[in-house]
Amino acid sequence: MTGPTQRPHDRPPHDRPHVRLTDRLPHVAAFPEALGTGLLLHTDVALDDGLSNCIDMFISTYEAALSRFKDDSTVGRMRTATHGGTFDFPDWTSGLFCLYDRLFAATDGAIDPCVGEDLIRLGYDESYSFTTAPDAAEHAGAIHGRAVWSADVERHGTTLITHSPVALDFGACGKGYLADLLAGMLGDGAGHPQPIQYVIDAGGDLLVHTDEPITIALEDPADPANAVGAVEISQGAFCASSPSRRHWSDAAGHQLHHLLNAIDGLPVDDVTATWVAVMPHAASLSTALADGLATALFTTSAVQLRAHFPFECAILNANRAAAQSPNFPGGFFTH
Repeated sequence: MTGPTQRPHDRPPHDRPHVRLTDRLPHVAAFPEALGTGLLLHTDVALDDGLSNCIDMFISTYEAALSRFKDDSTVGRMRTATHGGTFDFPDWTSGLFCLYDRLFAATDGAIDPCVGEDLIRLGYDESYSFTTAPDAAEHAGAIHGRAVWSADVERHGTTLITHSPVALDFGACGKGYLADLLAGMLGDGAGHPQPIQYVIDAGGDLLVHTDEPITIALEDPADPANAVGAVEISQGAFCASSPSRRHWSDAAGHQLHHLLNAIDGLPVDDVTATWVAVMPHAASLSTALADGLATALFTTSAVQLRAHFPFECAILNANRAAAQSPNFPGGFFTH
């Protein structure tokens, strides 16, 4: 699930000389087709061709397992399996499935990968038709009998068993999880004598590993050309979520977007943007967690989520009221 594209920002703090990200991390490996949004890997040393090719191949493997936009992916086959079946996923999906178990429990079912069916009914389908099914409201959400992760998907490690078609969507954590796995491929220097400094930008979800902090703008959901604040991070993950870049209207003119509460299957309208920072010491899958929590904050209070996960956050509500946690690594601009 995409949010506002958070980009490393060129405006430096006043107590430090202006240094552009491209000066500090001059080497950029681009994977423009990754996950539909593209992925950029900024590094201080050039990646060798072998590593770059391995990353490219792994992205294809990742999508072949988890993309709901590919009919021949494992997730795609689950959606069309008339009587369900047994579906084996790669071993590296274990952390993703475990994280969804935790998010489902922490949000009382409001974050659920089975929400894929609701997204399809609302028009966010594999062909991006953005055409709402006439009976969408009658079937949306767990309250209308849609499959749920805890009851209708039996999990044994990385094997999922179903008894009917199930449309899964791992978008809440998917880009962040890919960033974490790619960071693991970089290792402790990827063959270089010194550890690599990098910023992985997975469609605006960022994983940062640099000696000096980078400044990241908080995109205004009402105007993507403007920023409402900024943060500084040198180590950790920073992810955002907002309907500002992916929204559409149904036949009656109702505004729809992709950030749903899985319980009723409907878009959440009282939050307009969230930003989440997770430090690497707090979670081994810091970007996946930050990515998932940025979505979860649309359905569940920060207080409830902080009882289960370590993170810092900022939230912009529909009435433009802003709030942030005590140790959020930045803040909103004031006028």
